[in-house]
Amino acid sequence: MAEAANTSETTVTRFCKAIGVGGYPELRIALAADTARSAALDEQRDLGGEIAPDDDMRTVVDKVTFADARAVEETAGQLDTVVLQKVVDAVSTAGRVDVYGVGASAFVAADLQQKLHRIGRISFAWNDTHIMLTSAAVLSKGDVAVGISHTGATADTVEALRTARNAGATTVALTNFPRSPISEVADYVITTAARETTFRSGATASRIAQLTVIDCLFIGVAQRHLDESIGALDATREAVGTHRLESRHDGRRKSRDSGK
Repeated sequence: MAEAANTSETTVTRFCKAIGVGGYPELRIALAADTARSAALDEQRDLGGEIAPDDDMRTVVDKVTFADARAVEETAGQLDTVVLQKVVDAVSTAGRVDVYGVGASAFVAADLQQKLHRIGRISFAWNDTHIMLTSAAVLSKGDVAVGISHTGATADTVEALRTARNAGATTVALTNFPRSPISEVADYVITTAARETTFRSGATASRIAQLTVIDCLFIGVAQRHLDESIGALDATREAVGTHRLESRHDGRRKSRDSGK
């Protein structure tokens, strides 16, 4: 392993201890056991492979749901809850929260912003480069900026997070790759564990993994302000209540205030 990594055996030993493994022999056993579990699961369901051109819709559905479920499970399994708690603490006391994301990550950024907004936290989600940068530039100490990028190499998001950090804000990166460029400009790095396959450009499993982390972050913040959060959720639910439709006895829809 040392030879393959172009390093020393001592470094490998230190690495083992750093991740909570007694030594290289234990690391090999742990890796073998994990590989066996993953292989057994994939073999059992035969769903871990690529989506083939001749797969029928049932197979496509099974493979997609399997990939999404695996992304959630593996993300939860490796999630550093100590780091996540620190992010929850920072967001809970932030004067303002900026969330940056482009492409598919923009939808995840908007989801976090909407969740925080509904419990009364001042938050904004930006996906336009110029707006991200100008917003980041006016942040200050006590504010939080969250950058979302599966690859961690999205230039616009990295630049916005760097600008926010230079302005004094606490910066958070949500990425699948902890050694990516976005991690270099983040005070806290939260990692997902999504394995994209054939349709990576569709950002399928990665998006599900990111949303899982966002849900955990949101619940953590809501816990910190429980009474306030419940009150805010009730108020926002009531505010849009008249815009919901109710089912009539015949299965058709009627407006809540129409009486028809």
